[in-house]
Amino acid sequence: MTPLLELHDVHARYGVTRALHGVSFAVEEGSSLALLGANGAGKTTTLRAVSRMVATTGQITFAGRSLVRMSTEGVARLGIAHVPQGRGIIGDLTVSDNLRLGAYTRRDRAAVKTDLARVLDQFPRLAERRAQPAGTLSGGEQQMLALGRALLQRPRLVMLDEPSLGLAPLVVREIFETLERLNREEGLAVLVVEQDATVALRACRDACVLEVGRVVLSGRSEELAEHESVRKAYLGY
Repeated sequence: MTPLLELHDVHARYGVTRALHGVSFAVEEGSSLALLGANGAGKTTTLRAVSRMVATTGQITFAGRSLVRMSTEGVARLGIAHVPQGRGIIGDLTVSDNLRLGAYTRRDRAAVKTDLARVLDQFPRLAERRAQPAGTLSGGEQQMLALGRALLQRPRLVMLDEPSLGLAPLVVREIFETLERLNREEGLAVLVVEQDATVALRACRDACVLEVGRVVLSGRSEELAEHESVRKAYLGY
């Protein structure tokens, strides 16, 4: 079976600084993969490479199509939604308007209306606050809004960069439970960058560990959770 997303020998740099050194991994259709690693390991750059936000060499394919020469908008139109670190919501716009921005690449207005209702059903707190400026939401609600906006793209793959950052454990669990449900019930593929290895390994089927721009370990999450170096570096035992 051809992977939905595949990176092969991907290198990336910011000016003269090299950030990725031959990263290779794959995300299967309807699967989930966690990218683990310390700060500076190249996790965020990997997501930016997929979204064509940083210059790369090597091969990046999605559903059999090369992304290397595509624009960021072209990647989004193919079915990849990117939820960046910091969430990227527009604070002055209402919750509803932020959600509708997620559908900017779509032309099926009737289906967008249906999908908006589904997202509000999945996130009741957003439904309660739909007329509020997004900047007045709590951190957890803003993360839900960012995820909901991504779902309005109707993506085949959603990429999230540090979704747990700055959030209370209860909110983090709620967000990852939503991701697991979408993956299980709707076949949405998930690629998540996360420093909380415990929650990421529990939520995702597969995982990769990056160190200084290189993949040093990869495999099923339950296997990596038992790996001595992963336990000591990321799980604290």
